[in-house]
Amino acid sequence: MPLEFLKRRGGEPEPPAKPARRGATRMGPPEEVVAQEFALKLYYAGKSSEGVRMRAGPRALGELPQMLIGFAKSDVEVVDPLPLEFSQAMPQIARPSEAMQWLHAHHELSPITRHALVVLESIDAVDLAFDTFACALLDGETDTSGYPDYNAIVGGVASHWDEATGDMIVRAVVGWGGRGIRGDTDRIAQRILAGILGNVLGSQHAMGLTAVDRPVPAAGRGGLVCAHCGFASGHERAFYCPKCGMRMLRG
Repeated sequence: MPLEFLKRRGGEPEPPAKPARRGATRMGPPEEVVAQEFALKLYYAGKSSEGVRMRAGPRALGELPQMLIGFAKSDVEVVDPLPLEFSQAMPQIARPSEAMQWLHAHHELSPITRHALVVLESIDAVDLAFDTFACALLDGETDTSGYPDYNAIVGGVASHWDEATGDMIVRAVVGWGGRGIRGDTDRIAQRILAGILGNVLGSQHAMGLTAVDRPVPAAGRGGLVCAHCGFASGHERAFYCPKCGMRMLRG
C-alpha cells in the first residue's frame, strides 16, 4: 500500500532551506588544540663550605664581617637568628602567613640581603633559627632598585654554636639565582667560596675544619629565653643562645 499520506497535499513544493547566517559555520571538535603556553623558570643555587671551629666564643661574632674583606662589593650586613615570634617565617608567597612573618622580620634589611635570604633559605643553605649570617654582594651588579641581577653572587659567612662544646662554627656560604641563564656563575662562586673559607681559616681564633652538623630545630612548644640577652630561641634543645652564644639557663 503506497504511503500517499506522506506526500504534500496538492503537490506543494518543498520549502526552501533557510539561508545560513553570514560567517556561521558548523564545526566539529578540532583534532589538535592550539594553545598558548606560559612558563616561568627560576634557578636558585648555592654552595656551602665545611665548618671552621672558633675557640673565641661570643667574642668571635664581631669578627664575622672582617672575614669578607677582599670579597665584599657592598656593605656587610649581619642578620641575627630570628626570635620565637618569627619561627614560621618563610619566603614563600604561596603561604601567606609565613610570608608575612618573613616580611615583618626582614623589611628593614637591604635589597641585597633580602635577595640573599630568599635564595639561601629557599635551598636550605641558611636557617635563621640558629644561624647568624654576615652577607654582602660578592660578584656581579645590581639593578636600579638595588636588587642583585640573576647571575650576581651574594652571601658571606654563617655561624652557629656547637651544642656540645659551645664553640662557634663558621662556614662560607654563597648563592645566586633568579630569571636567566646561569653562565659561568658556578665557577666564579666556587672561587669566591674558597677565598672566603681561606679568610675564615686565617682567623686567629680558628682551630681547623670540622664536620659538625648544623642543629635541627625541634617542633613543639618552643625553646628557652636567654637570661643574658633576652633572645627567645625557637630551638628547645639549644644549650647555647643562638644570638649571643651564652649558655642557656634551665630550670
